[in-house]
Amino acid sequence: MTFNKPPLKVALYADGANKEHMLKRYQEGLVQGFTTNPTLMAKAGIKDYAIFAKDVLKTIKDLPISFEVFSDEFEEMERQATEINSWGPNVNVKIPITNTKNESSLKLIRRLFELKMKLNITAIFTKEQLKGIREIIQPEDNAIISIFAGRIADTGIDPIPIMREAVQAFSPYPGSKILWASPREALNIYQADDCGCHIITMTDEQLSKVSLRGKSLAEYSLETVKMFYKDATAAGFQL
Repeated sequence: MTFNKPPLKVALYADGANKEHMLKRYQEGLVQGFTTNPTLMAKAGIKDYAIFAKDVLKTIKDLPISFEVFSDEFEEMERQATEINSWGPNVNVKIPITNTKNESSLKLIRRLFELKMKLNITAIFTKEQLKGIREIIQPEDNAIISIFAGRIADTGIDPIPIMREAVQAFSPYPGSKILWASPREALNIYQADDCGCHIITMTDEQLSKVSLRGKSLAEYSLETVKMFYKDATAAGFQL
């Protein structure tokens, strides 16, 4: 028997750069937004950044979608941000919290907010970085605050206290949303929801596990036993 839990408060965003997967998730109505980054695009074999983005935006017009700048110089970041912002009203421009020289992006971020851009501030790991954002952000600024909880956990540090503190710290800023980035397993959806995070990004493979929510563990156990038996039989194993 399936136990139906209350609806999730956290919004699911599909993370990837595979057009087929993105459009599938959009059409099925499971997700409330999308995120990409240059690494995912490169892995997907995309050669022309702008052509890919504009092609996706022909279909995905009514859900938020984030595209990231990829320059290491702030002046060029601003030019790229302006270009990306022009692609559609549902676009969030992703700006990393620093460049590769560890120089803060906060001055640029403030300038882009003053231009009324919707931003996704990304690659956030530390409380100091969050403090810096709070010092320059205004209640009306439209911001996604992407904290890489999964990568924080990879170092052996529990990200949950950081996520809870961030949700509380940015509560006076109604335009800001806390995003649980780089999840490692389906459990992270429910952890993010419990922390009060507004958004969690999920890969296509991770999104496929959302349907397991509330599944009977006894039923799941039996399905697993049947899988082992079926695969052993198909392989012709003998002792």
